[in-house]
Amino acid sequence: MEASRDPEFLPHDGPLREDVHRLGAMVGRMLAEQEGRGFFERVEHVRTASIRRRREGRAVDDLAQSLAGLDAKVAQALARAFAAYFQAVNTAERVHRIRRRRDYQREGSAPQPESLLDVLQKLKEQGVGADELLQWLYKLKVEPVFTAHPTEAIRRSLLEKEQAIVRALVDNFDPTRTPQECKEDDDRIYMALSAGWQTAEASPVRPSVQDEHHHVGFYLANPIYRIVPAFYEALADALQDVYGVAVPLPRLLSFATWVGGDMDGNPNVGAETIANSLATQRAHVLEHYIADIDGLARLLSQTDDWIDFDPSLLERLAAYREQFPRAAAAIRPRHADMPYRCLLTLIRARLEQTLEDGHPEGYATAGELLDDLLLIVHGLIDHRGLNAGAYAVRRLIWRVRTFGFHLARLDVRQDSRVHDDALAALLGDEGWTRRTPSERVGRLRPLASGEEALKHNDDAQAESLRAVFATLHASRGRYGTDAIGLYIISMARSAADVLAVLALARYGEFVEASREGAGHGTHVPLDIAPLFETVDDLQNAPGTLRALLDDPVYRAHLRARGDRQWVMLGYSDSGKDGGTLASRWGLQRAQMELLDVAHQAGIHLAFFHGRGGSASRGGARITPALMSSPRGSVGGVLRVTEQGEVIHRKYGIRALALRNLEQTVGAVLRSSLRPREDAPHEVQWRGLMTELAANSRRAYRQLVDREGFVDYFRSATPIDVIEQMALGSRPSRRRSMRGVEDLRAIPWVFAWTQCRSIITGWYGLGTALEQACAQCGEKTLQDMAQDWPFFENVLNDVEMVLAKCDLDIAEAFSRLSGPLHDTFFAMIKSEFDRTRHWVLRLKNSQELLRDDPRLSISIRLRNPYVDPMSLLQVDLLQRWRAADRHDEHVLRALVACVNGVAQGLQNTG
Repeated sequence: MEASRDPEFLPHDGPLREDVHRLGAMVGRMLAEQEGRGFFERVEHVRTASIRRRREGRAVDDLAQSLAGLDAKVAQALARAFAAYFQAVNTAERVHRIRRRRDYQREGSAPQPESLLDVLQKLKEQGVGADELLQWLYKLKVEPVFTAHPTEAIRRSLLEKEQAIVRALVDNFDPTRTPQECKEDDDRIYMALSAGWQTAEASPVRPSVQDEHHHVGFYLANPIYRIVPAFYEALADALQDVYGVAVPLPRLLSFATWVGGDMDGNPNVGAETIANSLATQRAHVLEHYIADIDGLARLLSQTDDWIDFDPSLLERLAAYREQFPRAAAAIRPRHADMPYRCLLTLIRARLEQTLEDGHPEGYATAGELLDDLLLIVHGLIDHRGLNAGAYAVRRLIWRVRTFGFHLARLDVRQDSRVHDDALAALLGDEGWTRRTPSERVGRLRPLASGEEALKHNDDAQAESLRAVFATLHASRGRYGTDAIGLYIISMARSAADVLAVLALARYGEFVEASREGAGHGTHVPLDIAPLFETVDDLQNAPGTLRALLDDPVYRAHLRARGDRQWVMLGYSDSGKDGGTLASRWGLQRAQMELLDVAHQAGIHLAFFHGRGGSASRGGARITPALMSSPRGSVGGVLRVTEQGEVIHRKYGIRALALRNLEQTVGAVLRSSLRPREDAPHEVQWRGLMTELAANSRRAYRQLVDREGFVDYFRSATPIDVIEQMALGSRPSRRRSMRGVEDLRAIPWVFAWTQCRSIITGWYGLGTALEQACAQCGEKTLQDMAQDWPFFENVLNDVEMVLAKCDLDIAEAFSRLSGPLHDTFFAMIKSEFDRTRHWVLRLKNSQELLRDDPRLSISIRLRNPYVDPMSLLQVDLLQRWRAADRHDEHVLRALVACVNGVAQGLQNTG
């Protein structure tokens, strides 16, 4: 147990304190009204006992005893009550971030740190001129990728209620609001809290792929769609303020998704979900454009007796009147003297036709819609309309440039072993998977180049893949080249795994004519990204890439794709495989070595970072993460997954979504234009880090490979509850649970987070640091921690994870494992103490998070609510398992505890 002090707000966080108390009081009143005064008093008794336990450093026994044996329905209500309290804290903190941003903008003395204005000022101070900056802006590509891992599958109705609370709190920023208006704000908040209490957090039915699509679509088509123009306006303003330049900006942002395309281990995803996802996204974005066009039509009421109109615009209006006579006839006569309004009405009609897939009168491409909008905006600017509507039209233009007619690019992913199974059937070679990579490459080359063709086969797996590639081909033609993202190969370990995709794509007729003579006149118009996701795969990745780039068939394909190779790096499975330090260093070293291979081959390499939400799976603050990355690894490009609760935290509120995009683009600019210089001793430190990573991995594997560990894991964590939860459409295991390798990384991290030991984020580091100190001295490690951003960043992330741990509560979970407890918990406790000792020593600190008081306060604010839910979960787990896991009432209470703890710690997987 780390934090025992009462949370003390920072001096300038008075409004946050007020919001926390205000919302807390409303939650208490709501609980008394909904569940009775006695229930509310029980909640308060447990909460104060939890605070007292931490303040006085007591053992968990008394608190645990007060929660033991509760009726399942009461336990469920109690867990939901505590979750409601820190959901209020979460909301208050998010609103306070909006408040702080406004304070910076209002005061004007200094830009908010990591804002676009701040970044451009820093770059100018570092000698970056306007020309150099603009050259990089035209190369910049930032693409968040929303993945099908809904570890926080909150109902959309609850998300909307949270937004209502946020709006009411933001309205209260206005000091001129009357008492009556403030009361109305409180009433809105109280109504949202009460209605939310009466709504289950998630459906008991496991979500379908379509449900996952609607969940991700909420963020893409609402907050993100709304704030994209504001991002470009902020960038234009910053360029004007810092460099005094006003230039047309290129498209920097795009968005992608895995929902409907991630086939890896999910039998529910295939050709049908790919087609449905793309069709649904198209419909969503077109409906948003229609709504925006309606708003512009109301705004642009300019009449032809007061201003002039460009002849080209009037010609387009006349042409559209003929093309859409029914819509033209419906225009009210009194609007006939308003050319902009009339043209927008007919543009709306054409968009409605576009909703009907393949309609001859619809827009064939988003570029055609842009032509119409540019005609309007240029006409406005040329006729004194810059401030009479041009800005509003520009906002829609930025949305169309960003989202096209597809909203988000759809990635597709599949396991290399599935490809091999299909090829074995198509080739009639039962020993295909046992052949060496070189043997498979030799057989695949003529198939990948188009020199030979695979013969049709009725094998179900082969037919499924053929349908996938056929659908991708049809979708590319229907929705545009931007609609299809990367094809990602899980478990990619050789050049044969990539050539297999080319061969199967040709089998599905996913080809187009080549501009060059490569590929027998055709090529596969698809970017293929091997995914390196275990520690060993990362170590072997440079050799794999070198062999791939040396292959003449693949080089011909790559030339047709502009000589850019994508590589995806897996943070999740590498962490599960080797522990946090081995994973982090494996990823860092792999990037350096892969860049060398690409440079030697004369191609451009771009990294796709498969980060999860928690530090255990690569989750990190974007600026330190990019600034500590290898020199040249960013190069103006950032493609990164966004998962689970991270999507909600970053993009759930418009102002915070805008702030996140500014921070992300700013970090990409800084790390690209002025990447960090290597520290003087960095080459020596890399050698030492390789030893540290190996020793850390060895210590980690000694734990997870020890006999009985899988049984310990399944009894000392709530993994059996997590497997019962309706979290997503994908199964939680790849195969039967024979070992750690067969469990997916998300439930693995989720389970260890729930039991509060979170070994996934630190185990093995303490042993490695202790051994390194004995070998090279503490001074060397301190220098590394101070002068090497990579190592500093690792220690900071581990420190955050340690601060969220509670080994007293972890021990209560561990005792559920019976005789296994003594062996495994002793190892965990010893390594935790060792890791904590060395992290604090290298940071020259006496307490965790000394240098991050805001995060420290945030954790202490939640502890009184999280701790009781954890202990309640221990009691319920014991009872549920004793009933052979058949008591549905206890299971529902357990699910409430799991959801509550996850939201309290703000980490799942």
